[in-house]
Amino acid sequence: MAEFVRLEVGDGVATLRLDRPKMNALNIAVQEEIREAATEAAVRDDVRAVVIYGGERVFAAGADIKEMARMSYTDMADRGGPLQSALSAVAAIPKPTVAAVTGYALGGGCELALCADTRIAADDAQLGQPEILLGIIPGAGGTQRLTRLVGPAKAKDIIYTGRFVAADEALRIGLVDRVVPSAEVYETALTWARQFARGPAYALRAAKEAIDRGLEVDLDSGLEIERLQFAALFATQDRAAGMQSFIDNGPGKATFEGR
Repeated sequence: MAEFVRLEVGDGVATLRLDRPKMNALNIAVQEEIREAATEAAVRDDVRAVVIYGGERVFAAGADIKEMARMSYTDMADRGGPLQSALSAVAAIPKPTVAAVTGYALGGGCELALCADTRIAADDAQLGQPEILLGIIPGAGGTQRLTRLVGPAKAKDIIYTGRFVAADEALRIGLVDRVVPSAEVYETALTWARQFARGPAYALRAAKEAIDRGLEVDLDSGLEIERLQFAALFATQDRAAGMQSFIDNGPGKATFEGR
């Protein structure tokens, strides 16, 4: 039984819930429980979309600095790979994912939010990569995912200064995708996720893989990834059901089985 991270599933949507008071600091135990929860969410047929949530007061305020301060170079040389791969397990969930950001999402917490497909933030949320203030840099994907999301100049400003980014600025630069009152963050994220609970699971998976993998390659290679994913969907029951429903009833009325 996990101590700090729970996977709560209902009506096709899973909530990957962090619960390590007071600030959801991402120590090694939390990192590994995130990996386990993400891996479970990826393979469960009753999970069609995932919300990443830290609770009403805070998303995750970063790494456990007391734990990290005791680590040597060789300790982190051994731990750096598992740290990155624990959060990358969230990015690799082959289903729509949304981070519901309340309070602080800093350091590793911001890096965790960056692993989601989209981010919904409270109007008083603050995000950032303040590792530079500790004499280090982001080590769980921040230098790479943040740059891909907001561009190199903005990423360098945020990482070089270590400053906190308020919700309104985060929305303006594309660090988050929607800002709502704090009390509405989780329900808004659930509403977003629920629209996929009965969607064409393999088509959603193919869309995510084509986009994510396409970002890593040149345009021609990305188009080839798209072509292969597109053609493969013609082997699914949902493709047949979707097209027949369109012919019989018009768009948007298909019932999908996720097969």
